[in-house]
Amino acid sequence: MVSPIPINVKKIWEKWNLRGFVLLSLSLQTALILGAPFRKRSPNLFVTFVIWSSYLLADWAANFAIGLIANSQGDNPFVRAPNNNGDFNSDLLAFWAPFLLLHLGGPDTITAFALEDNTLWLRHLFGLVFQVIAAFYVFIQSFPKNKLWLPTVLLFVAGIIKYAERTRALYKASLDNFKESMLKKPDPGPNYAKLMEEYSSKKDAKLPTHIELTAERSKESRTTTYVVDVGDMENNIALVRHAFHFFNIFKGLIVDLIFSFHERFESREFFHDRNAEDAFKLVAIELNFMYEALFTKVVVVHSKWGYICRAISFSAVCTALVCFQKIEKHDFHGFDVGITYTLLFGALALDSIAVFMLIFSDWTVAAVRKSCQNSCLANMLKRYITLKQSRWFVTENANPCLEWCRQLLFRRWYESVSIFNLIHYSLKECPKLSPNIFDYIFKAYINVIYLLGLKDLRDKIKYRTSKPLEKELWKFIFAQLKSKSMLADDPETARRISSARGDWILQDSEWNNSEDCRKLLSYVVDVEYDQSILLWHIATEFCYNLDSNDPKYKVLIDSTDPKDKAVLTKIEHCKTLSDYMVYLLVMQPTMMSSVAGIGQIRFRDTCAEAIKFFSRRELGPEVNQKDACDRILEVNTDVQPVDVKGDRSKSVLFDACILAKQLKSMDKKKWDLMCEVWVELLAYAAGHCRANDHAQLLSKGGELVTFVWLVMAHFGIGEQFQINEGHARAKLIVGK
Repeated sequence: MVSPIPINVKKIWEKWNLRGFVLLSLSLQTALILGAPFRKRSPNLFVTFVIWSSYLLADWAANFAIGLIANSQGDNPFVRAPNNNGDFNSDLLAFWAPFLLLHLGGPDTITAFALEDNTLWLRHLFGLVFQVIAAFYVFIQSFPKNKLWLPTVLLFVAGIIKYAERTRALYKASLDNFKESMLKKPDPGPNYAKLMEEYSSKKDAKLPTHIELTAERSKESRTTTYVVDVGDMENNIALVRHAFHFFNIFKGLIVDLIFSFHERFESREFFHDRNAEDAFKLVAIELNFMYEALFTKVVVVHSKWGYICRAISFSAVCTALVCFQKIEKHDFHGFDVGITYTLLFGALALDSIAVFMLIFSDWTVAAVRKSCQNSCLANMLKRYITLKQSRWFVTENANPCLEWCRQLLFRRWYESVSIFNLIHYSLKECPKLSPNIFDYIFKAYINVIYLLGLKDLRDKIKYRTSKPLEKELWKFIFAQLKSKSMLADDPETARRISSARGDWILQDSEWNNSEDCRKLLSYVVDVEYDQSILLWHIATEFCYNLDSNDPKYKVLIDSTDPKDKAVLTKIEHCKTLSDYMVYLLVMQPTMMSSVAGIGQIRFRDTCAEAIKFFSRRELGPEVNQKDACDRILEVNTDVQPVDVKGDRSKSVLFDACILAKQLKSMDKKKWDLMCEVWVELLAYAAGHCRANDHAQLLSKGGELVTFVWLVMAHFGIGEQFQINEGHARAKLIVGK
């Protein structure tokens, strides 16, 4: 039978496959160490795909190359005595094998692509054992005439260290072990049995005995043990040190640990004294610590044994390079020698980058003592940390090109808000009024997308946009959370505030005096959370389009009155938060699944009704969004939609229309109210989403909701503070 693969192709494959895969493995390692940090700076799907594919291919390429090397030993005609005909040399094959162990160890910047990868640490441990055996088998096969045995052994040491580091990092970051490492020693409490035995013996002896209890210290008598020096918030090193202190306490949030009253009190006191900008800096650094602890090698490397192992590994690679340089290489093919030098210099370059990242990292900065803050290293670290600051704190005369490079290469987080709009989506999904041949082709393409189950991915690519997180919006959110935390003196009130999703604002504030606001309660109290988000989102969109085209609104734009500017700011805050919350509901379903109920069904039904409505009135993708909103608001809504349609369809389009009409009657006051309602809806999502979902988002650019989640924890708002008192103080008193 004739082979489908030509002989020449087979020969090329047999001659170059190993060389190609070794170089591919090195290229993937380079791409990962340089590219992995970008995933926390951007949720861009292309960036995520490149890193994800590199992460998967890196292990596969290294494993496949080791298999090729092992298979090439023995009777393979392409492994013969040393020659210059382009065939492999067994000594070089044995020398290349430990390089692949180095590659399997992976770069410092990524050990896990997702949290689930950390649970596979045992698989990596077995992989370490078997890959070392395979590489050692290749090494043994090259004896007794292997003149590269010394550099090969050195690289074996470096490769095993690197692979062991990765396995150890995965082990420590797996949620079970992460939680175990944070658990304190078991606390049996005061010796109750001994006290009661003494009490009983005194009673039996007819002695006047009683137990005197000393009450726990009151809140007013507690003193803050964590001291902040004057000027610390302007000192980058001190800022990182404070963030590291609270990271070590609140990293337990990831695994749902509870906190004591002292930790809560200390954190509340600290953050109550901070302004919104300082809090943002601290939380950004703290989340960076969380990201690196879960997805990189940093915890393993930043330890005494980590430093020792890294020094041994780096020294071994350097020594191997020197040894290979001094060995006579006339028996080796010139191209293979070039590949070997590429591997050696590549390993040195990757290790040098890792050492640079090791020195210039937040973990190193946090380890700098107060007494050493004026040292040369500290001054270098200060300047480097300045490169990581938010764009909010950049001077006005900064060079735009350099600033763009700084944000691209050094910033910690994405610092933007992803948005998605239901009305815009429904309009764009409507069929065109005058279709042409291309529209029919596009319709067929959509059907294929539906068939393949890729519609959600296509919608995310096409309809998700983003806008920078404005400082004023963060200040408003922070002020709202701070004012609520002032009331959260006891755990019960804190739980009640964290469970509010609009009702706290409408019931327990000055808004309660308004009859209009009391009517709005049913749109947060009597509906599910996901339904409330969609109702308020569509109503916000209606109000926004009405006001943005109102002559009064145009007067506000041209006004220089601070009050008018404040109204404009509130309108933009509402619009941003509204679109952001629907983005979370629709495009982050795994995160919102614990709170959103049937949000996906309700969203699709609402979109279907909107598309049906627009199509019947000949409103297509080219129609202005304001006109579409006006047409919906023209519909008579004297009768509740559920009374006409029943509840089979979960659409809330015209329920939101009724809500918008009620809000419209409040004039400018409605924007103040809606802003506060949206912050409460955001805070509810932040506090009730699963903690590991927040952690997962850290590897995708970070989200505003995660920043809010951590700030709420620092303010003591939530259900994780359940240790209200310390040990009781009981004394056995025996009368005379």
